[in-house]
Amino acid sequence: MPRASAGPVPVVVMGLGVIGQEIARAAQLSPEVELIGAVDANPQLVGRPLSDVLGGPALKVKIAGTLEAAVGRRKGAVLLHATGSRLEQVMDQLLDALKLGLPIVSTCEELAFPFLKYPELAEKLERAAQAAGVAVLGTGVNPGFVMDRLVAVAGQACGPVRHATVTRVVDARTRRDALQRKVGAGLSEDEFFALVDKDQMGHVGLVESAALCALGLGLDCDDFEEEIVPVFAEEDILDGAFPVKKGRVAGIFQSAVGLDEGQERVRLELTIAVGADNPGDRIEIEADPKLVLEIRGGVPGDRATAHTLVNAAPRVTAAEAGLLTVLELPAGR
Repeated sequence: MPRASAGPVPVVVMGLGVIGQEIARAAQLSPEVELIGAVDANPQLVGRPLSDVLGGPALKVKIAGTLEAAVGRRKGAVLLHATGSRLEQVMDQLLDALKLGLPIVSTCEELAFPFLKYPELAEKLERAAQAAGVAVLGTGVNPGFVMDRLVAVAGQACGPVRHATVTRVVDARTRRDALQRKVGAGLSEDEFFALVDKDQMGHVGLVESAALCALGLGLDCDDFEEEIVPVFAEEDILDGAFPVKKGRVAGIFQSAVGLDEGQERVRLELTIAVGADNPGDRIEIEADPKLVLEIRGGVPGDRATAHTLVNAAPRVTAAEAGLLTVLELPAGR
């Protein structure tokens, strides 16, 4: 049964990488949540004050080595989970949290719509969440907002949708070093495609966004296709985290397409590259009326991801138990 919490919702952050740290900072700014714990697998962090890692005002919170220790005896806590992108890699962590009865909001991109690639794992999570009486949600900026939830909200102002195109361009120079490496900046073309073949290159979650986008717009897509190719530096780029020579890989262009009996209904295009021109987000919905929405400069990835998790925490405490998507969250804060 849904329940509404009285006062700020206690939250625990799991995973203190760059995103986890941003989540912890965002939690401190929110009047709706209270940061009561943090957990990380790095033994060098365990036992240290969280403020040592965040570099901000002193906090009473100390970093724990286990989720159970981080939660302590506090009831009603929500887990803000930020340890990985792949569902199979974080599945045990999610199940352990559900055994403790914790609602979960996670940055795991494949958790945003796990029914597409992992129906058996999705069913396992659904059963575990139902048994615990809590909700589980995967969210963030992308997937979770720009290329799916925001599109679905915009589509509510239209008649039947014929087609949707969403483009997101990110200048990787404005993002963390790890993201620049994640999109292959500085690699040769052969090195890039070798990592693509190993499924170690590109953005995780784009096809999940395409499925959410289609669902939110009422489009029946029976197949999804995904492609990733390199973006090459047209000149030497020296102002990124590391230099990228002309002709080397500067980043990625990735697309996900939703098809209905072979006809394209949804197209998502994502460019993340060092020095990418005209960064921003654009949504174009072919319907009556036609809608075009642009966000100049684009939604900031890391900070906005942190706030989407923190803002979702009170919502999941009031949600029906089970595995949710962002389409089931209230539109308001």
